[in-house]
Amino acid sequence: MKEYIELLKQMIKTPSFSREEEPVAKLVRDFLTHKGISFSVEGNNTWAKNKDWEKAKPVVLLNSHVDTVKPVKNWTKDPFAAELEGEQLFGLGSNDAGASLVTLLAVFVHLNQKENLPFNLIFAASAEEEVSGNGGMESLIPELGQVDLAIVGEPTQMQMAIAEKGLMVLDCMAHGIAGHAARNEGENALYKAVKDIQTLREFKFEKSSEVLGDVKMSITQIQAGYQHNVVPDQCSFVVDVRTNEHYSNKKAFEIISELIDSEVKPRSFKLNSSGIQVSHPIVQRGIELGLSYYGSPTTSDQAVMPFRSIKIGPGDSARSHTADEYILLSEIEEGFEIYLKLLEDIQIN
Repeated sequence: MKEYIELLKQMIKTPSFSREEEPVAKLVRDFLTHKGISFSVEGNNTWAKNKDWEKAKPVVLLNSHVDTVKPVKNWTKDPFAAELEGEQLFGLGSNDAGASLVTLLAVFVHLNQKENLPFNLIFAASAEEEVSGNGGMESLIPELGQVDLAIVGEPTQMQMAIAEKGLMVLDCMAHGIAGHAARNEGENALYKAVKDIQTLREFKFEKSSEVLGDVKMSITQIQAGYQHNVVPDQCSFVVDVRTNEHYSNKKAFEIISELIDSEVKPRSFKLNSSGIQVSHPIVQRGIELGLSYYGSPTTSDQAVMPFRSIKIGPGDSARSHTADEYILLSEIEEGFEIYLKLLEDIQIN
């Protein structure tokens, strides 16, 4: 795995913020060229198919993303230095999700050399995952053709996330009437917003999920007023909604809109909950290997995939988007072995 760890170091040293991934995408493409593997390009996305592609076989997609968030302010190390201390490799994107990407790339290169695989294989390094951008996996899906199963590389400690909560952001606006704060005038939009916020805080969606739990709503932003002596005629607030498989984002939006008086506008419906059955062959193989499964509260490129997928990768989600982010080299080695065992002679319907 030495050459893949060196690739990861180069990726860390190359800033790759969302929508600015071209330099790091080039690193991936240069690596594929070095391996003699042809690839295709769509924007800052890169994908390759195995050399012995057979049309009748099912298709497995190996996917992770090349973009990162921007570094938080309290790093004690240079986030782009790729410092190695013992087996800890520090750097922005090392854990989320550079380690997954290079490990899945190693799996693809390894299996690409095999004959008579029971499936076709696609490796895809996608862009804009951190911002759920239209130029990432969403734009790549039409180019890939049929996919029967995706393995999405994200830091899960190599445990299986078999379901993932959806994400919907709602912009809400309470309307009132402006007036002088010293007199009994106007209708305070802030008070109306507080009433609606309390309603949302106390509301519980009826259907809970065995794997993902309840739908979760969090009010994360609020803004009202421009002067201390004027009753605000508008108050805006933002609701972060995490849906389970029982509610599409559109359905959750309809329920919330009926609950409150404020105007409610969704930013997008596209990041719905996703999941795979416990009975699926890859989940059963993971259970045989001693892996656990769970429902993930965080979103990934799974949210836009119209096919079955599982999220699993080296690293720990708790390190993502934090200062002094790191990956253990042993986690990459272990991840490679587990990925191969998961795919070994697996029969996908």
